Amino acid sequence: MKQLRIRTLAAVFVVAGVLSWAGARLWNAVGTLPRVPLAAPIVLALIAIVLLATALSLRARLKAQRERRPGAKGVDPLMAARAVVFGQASALVAALVAGMYGGTGVFLLGWLEDPARRDQAIYAGLSVLAGIGVIAAAFFLERVCRLPEDDDQHRDGTAPVT
Repeated sequence: MKQLRIRTLAAVFVVAGVLSWAGARLWNAVGTLPRVPLAAPIVLALIAIVLLATALSLRARLKAQRERRPGAKGVDPLMAARAVVFGQASALVAALVAGMYGGTGVFLLGWLEDPARRDQAIYAGLSVLAGIGVIAAAFFLERVCRLPEDDDQHRDGTAPVT
């Protein structure tokens, strides 16, 4: 399984932001801009909390398993892999959504004198922050579930030839 790359997430964020900013300008010129829902930052924050709770739970269970505590509940490798895939998918979607709301928020910065637009800019900014929280939690979850390096591998990361 490939690891998350910050460059990929940043590229998704920037492309979505630029397209969203351009779309917001066009949409505002034609009619009224759709509202940024209040639920957007709330849902992203809930996803970040779920990812963080999963990572902390798995970390505690793995630590107990490594220390061979009596009654320690092991971690099913398939469950850990599913958690990592969920984290990676969440990070990609969060980068896309945060970029979209970031571009819309940048457009709305020019309209802060209007109270309704100011609220929309705040919701967009909170959505970007919550999206960054999802990405951070996904990286933490991936780090928790990373397998330790095999002892038979060389320090340069290449496997020995057999």
